[in-house]
Amino acid sequence: MQPEFWHKKWESNQIGFHQPEVNPYLQRYWPGLAIPAQARVLVPLCGKSLDLQWLAGQGHRVLGVELSQRAVEDYFREQQLQPQISEVGGFKAYRAGAIELWCGDFFALSASDVADCTALYDRAALIALPVPMRDRYAAHLLNILPVGVRGLLITLDYDQQQMPGPPFAVEDAEVQRLFGGNWQVQALEEQDVLSESGKFLQAGVTRLEERVYRLTGQ
Repeated sequence: MQPEFWHKKWESNQIGFHQPEVNPYLQRYWPGLAIPAQARVLVPLCGKSLDLQWLAGQGHRVLGVELSQRAVEDYFREQQLQPQISEVGGFKAYRAGAIELWCGDFFALSASDVADCTALYDRAALIALPVPMRDRYAAHLLNILPVGVRGLLITLDYDQQQMPGPPFAVEDAEVQRLFGGNWQVQALEEQDVLSESGKFLQAGVTRLEERVYRLTGQ
């Protein structure tokens, strides 16, 4: 999947994946991770998610990484924040208070960039990637994040033959394959959300589950 795909999505405002409220799973399960207030949280492919502000509200420092400059600029404008802008390696970094959004290629992140990130939140990254890139994504997280990172992963699962992604279907078996060898993976919740998902219903999808996982790096 090429960067141009996502740039076009944002420029044409085809962002049905954007949630207009804080994710309820985040609010429900994040406190149970017992992550210290001052921890730095990595949020890959963050878009302009309201979850960023919620995490900052818990006292965390937030590092979001997003390919689309439009998404990053929209976030600060809609939150009425005036960011400071600088260049960090190959990224254009926007900072306001506890929130940093780095605009650029997630795969260009280095271990030194995230050396102080002790928490991870993935609501929309893994499910935004086709199969080959999911393997690369999981491997990259493992390579750059410090040992002992804790976080949440949220996935969708449906019959991929009934609708093309993104968001892509990620089965439980794939989560276990991608992360099970190097992380402790604990399934926290599974919900049937088909009745709430007009796009999937219109496409003829007959099954749609959301799953929430706790990840702990080893």
